[in-house]
Amino acid sequence: MRLAVCAEMVFTDLPFVERVRRIHESGFDVELWDSRTKDISALKATGAVFSSMTGYTSGSLVDPETAGDVVKTAESLIPAALELGVSRMVVHPAELIDGHAARPLYRSTGRMWSTGARTLERLGRLGEQHGVTFCLENLNTVLDHPGIPLARAKDTLALVEAAGHPNAKLMLDLYHAQLGEGNLIELVRSALPYIGEIQVADVPGRCEPGTGEINYAAVARALADAGYEGTVGMEAWAKGDSAAALDAFRAAFTVYAEEKS
Repeated sequence: MRLAVCAEMVFTDLPFVERVRRIHESGFDVELWDSRTKDISALKATGAVFSSMTGYTSGSLVDPETAGDVVKTAESLIPAALELGVSRMVVHPAELIDGHAARPLYRSTGRMWSTGARTLERLGRLGEQHGVTFCLENLNTVLDHPGIPLARAKDTLALVEAAGHPNAKLMLDLYHAQLGEGNLIELVRSALPYIGEIQVADVPGRCEPGTGEINYAAVARALADAGYEGTVGMEAWAKGDSAAALDAFRAAFTVYAEEKS
């Protein structure tokens, strides 16, 4: 497994480029959010490996009126992704503004399902043209993202399955899944063929592994036993010192390898 860290959430007292440099020098790949606000050339010059970035800026995957905006804005972000060598571009089930539902909806419809699957397939075809994979991230609606339809992991997994394109995968966020569904080990096992990347943070607090209730060492063992060789990204706040948070993340996902050796 490769390990990545979201630069938006650690070393927050430093300029963004310096955050990326610190993460890279610590031996991790880097996740970032909105590339439009970043100095792409400066980020590239750090030598970091960028695992993922936000892959759209407006529109809702499941809304027939605005689904085209998702694809259009995704296409506009591809040049930045290619310059940075980003392999995965992240989308959500519906539009977010500052992390909140742009148009809160509390019921899903068949039309949303069919629109979401078709839009995700379109993104897959777009990704295939440029050598990137679009990853649909599950979200929790009980705390962080109320009003986002089809946001649970089982829903996003169903949409990825329905889209049926190798360049449309799942960004399986275990923090969100724990809040909304639980049963994380069975979830990662069942979703394994469709996972593009996994993101982690502990519950409660959304801080690094080891600060809450999730047994991430057990999750790491299950992933290794299942043969997962992809990326695990820490999309989490540092509870205290950021360097210590990175160390805790690494420890949680390397303990199994050390036991095997």
